[in-house]
Amino acid sequence: MEYMNVFLEELIQKYSSDKKGAQASYIPELAKVNPDYFGIAVVTVDGDVYSAGDIEQNFTLQSASKPFVYGMALEEHGREFIRARVGVEPSGEAFNSIVELEKNTHRPYNPMINSGAIAISSYIQDKDKIKRLERVLNLFGDYVNHPVSVDEAVFQSEKKTAHRNRSIAHLLRHFDVIGDDIEESLDLYFKQCSVLINTVDLATMAATLANNGVQPKSQKQVIKEEYVSDMLSLMFTCGMYDTAGEWAYTVGLPAKSGVSGCILAVVPGKMGIAAYSPLIDQHGHSVRSVNAIKDLVKKYNLSIFKS
Repeated sequence: MEYMNVFLEELIQKYSSDKKGAQASYIPELAKVNPDYFGIAVVTVDGDVYSAGDIEQNFTLQSASKPFVYGMALEEHGREFIRARVGVEPSGEAFNSIVELEKNTHRPYNPMINSGAIAISSYIQDKDKIKRLERVLNLFGDYVNHPVSVDEAVFQSEKKTAHRNRSIAHLLRHFDVIGDDIEESLDLYFKQCSVLINTVDLATMAATLANNGVQPKSQKQVIKEEYVSDMLSLMFTCGMYDTAGEWAYTVGLPAKSGVSGCILAVVPGKMGIAAYSPLIDQHGHSVRSVNAIKDLVKKYNLSIFKS
């Protein structure tokens, strides 16, 4: 790991000139972000940090929030409750597909696509006099070891343009997957997607999963160890949506992307990886981040299928 920072700088230099992709303009606020931002970070389970590029630039989690709120719901309700309502099979569809429900059960296919994530958010309840949003913010704060907040402008932008997600939510209500609090649950979902972090934060979140749910710096058990494998297995099979098979074949790590341009990847027992750059491809993945993480995994032989 001695030359990790040098290699990360090389990756920034190598891919900074790559202008392929576009910002997620269907969320107007995301279209305003500087497309040249590019950062990459690695955090080990011992808390060592390696980084390069625009690592202090904040961005919103977007769909990278999904595995963590899924873990929270598992802790709150248990596997049996969640599995009865949200499946674990890859959908093979885009992340925001309307056709996201199983034919017989009408469950969302998995918690990583929008229908499943909206359902999962609806299961997070007020508890011990702590409101739902406060609980979610506390969760992410525990993962990164400092307080986090919601980007209000991004939240409002998502809420105003969320016709597709709203239609998914009403379909879920039609099949009794969620309850009547549709707007409240959607607001929580949009706010979890609008949580602000930076690249080192995201790598630290990934490192916490790599460390069996123990935050590397605080040593706090953020998520029960028994549920970490649930989160990682679904990140591996479903986290990269309709390119999950390609990612598994070429990278071989559990991962999750967000349309803000972030990607996190987990090397179990070793480290968390994160990259951020706003230009995304048609699948919703950051072009620069995908390429940089692929090179990093190849360089250090990090695939879970390599000894």
